Amino acid sequence: MNLILKNKLEHIYFMYNQNKYIDPDPLLFLYDYSKKKDIEIAGLIAACFAYGKVFSIMKILRNIFKTMKISPYNYLVSNSEKTIVRDFKGFKYRFTKDFHLSNLLLAIKKIINDFSSLKKCFYKGWSSKDDTILQSLTFFYKQITQKGKIGHLMGDPEKKSACKKSNLFLRWMVRKDDIDLGLWNKISPAKLIVPLDTHMHKIGLMLKFTKRKSADIKTAMEITKGFKQISKQDPVKYDFSLTRFGIRQNLSMDKLRQSFL
Repeated sequence: MNLILKNKLEHIYFMYNQNKYIDPDPLLFLYDYSKKKDIEIAGLIAACFAYGKVFSIMKILRNIFKTMKISPYNYLVSNSEKTIVRDFKGFKYRFTKDFHLSNLLLAIKKIINDFSSLKKCFYKGWSSKDDTILQSLTFFYKQITQKGKIGHLMGDPEKKSACKKSNLFLRWMVRKDDIDLGLWNKISPAKLIVPLDTHMHKIGLMLKFTKRKSADIKTAMEITKGFKQISKQDPVKYDFSLTRFGIRQNLSMDKLRQSFL
């Protein structure tokens, strides 16, 4: 283990893994709910829209959750497919159109009917013998996409996608600290994969955890392996604190780079 690097990462974690740094982050919307069944639904939706400029993400999610009223769970179970499609008719966000969002919501509704919760659905595909969450994520993805096309809202684990949004959602659900909620405690954080986006890819290159130029699943696994050398049982521990750099106006990537010198 590189103790110097570990100490630097621990310092960044101590400084920035704090509630006051959540806004702006899609994770913020999960804190609007107190019931687990609402939190995990809000989490999946929020993670699926975690692409693009952060303030645009926050705006579009605010509108989605406003339509779903005070309880995403109650909204889905109490409304018909026709009503849900009607409520989001005309919706558009970058590559995502109204039918992509409607199909995602209807898939969640079907999962609730079939498994009673997103957690139980994910657990159905989970085995403690699995090295990572990829196998259960594949099962989960197939359950979601049975309902119809969801476009770019989730990546296919059986292809080259890094599945950033799904891995972000799983970080929120599995890990437990001052930021992540840890609602799915059957799964060990050691099985998680780094949610790989542009920021984390740059950080992985900066830390020399990877040399790969493509932000795909192979790169995500390489960067996860690098973090495992620092934190074997919790490789995505530093994800939130590190990705504040390049997102928040006062925390630049240059400042992060300086901290590793």
